[in-house]
Amino acid sequence: MTRLSVNINKVATLRNARGGNNPDVLRVAQDCVLFGAEGITVHPRPDERHIRYDDAREIGNLFRNGVKENDFRVEYNIEGNPIEKFVNLVTEIRPTQVTLVPDGHDQITSNHGYDTVTHKDFLIEVAECLHEANIRVSVFIDPKPEYVLGAKEVGADRVELYTEPYAKGYAGDRRMSIEPYVECAKAARDCGLGLNAGHDLSLENLAYFHQCIPWTDEVSIGHALICDALYSGLHHTIEQYKSCLK
Repeated sequence: MTRLSVNINKVATLRNARGGNNPDVLRVAQDCVLFGAEGITVHPRPDERHIRYDDAREIGNLFRNGVKENDFRVEYNIEGNPIEKFVNLVTEIRPTQVTLVPDGHDQITSNHGYDTVTHKDFLIEVAECLHEANIRVSVFIDPKPEYVLGAKEVGADRVELYTEPYAKGYAGDRRMSIEPYVECAKAARDCGLGLNAGHDLSLENLAYFHQCIPWTDEVSIGHALICDALYSGLHHTIEQYKSCLK
């Protein structure tokens, strides 16, 4: 089964535009799970322009199950650039998974993955730190087989394929646009890595992606899903996205 993890950053962006607590990020996180999502993703950035560090902590407390610090009722994924402040946050919260993303402080959104070969030594250090906290480690990568193998060497548990190029190419030639992703997905499967995918996946292109790579463990979707929810409502939209993964 491919899990749907809803990225709720855009909900926090809307809240922050006016101050206060409307919309309520915690309630939206709860409702996403109530409506069928198997996971929640957040991407706190150092300037806290959408999800705040305290939001990440409160969502962790919301979904924590029992007495274990890293025992969650739902898949809780925190993604971000593993600077010291971020690593301190996630080792405090101990979510199900941390996804390492090489985004700069001034980026509007993530636009590339890690070169796991060039940054091997750094990523080994980060992965070891997260594993000590019993956190699953995923590395956000461009669809290149050498980066998949590099992720295996640094000790990652999964890779997340950066799917914006696939989404952009889908309308023109979907078979050509999916080819490098299938190649990387097979490389991940062959070397024992789990497989996630995210960025610009939508109701238009998600079903085909899943049809071609049905062994994907998890897709993380935020922007398109929240935009669709403005017209269709959150409950119906989540149902639509889950139907793409059947």
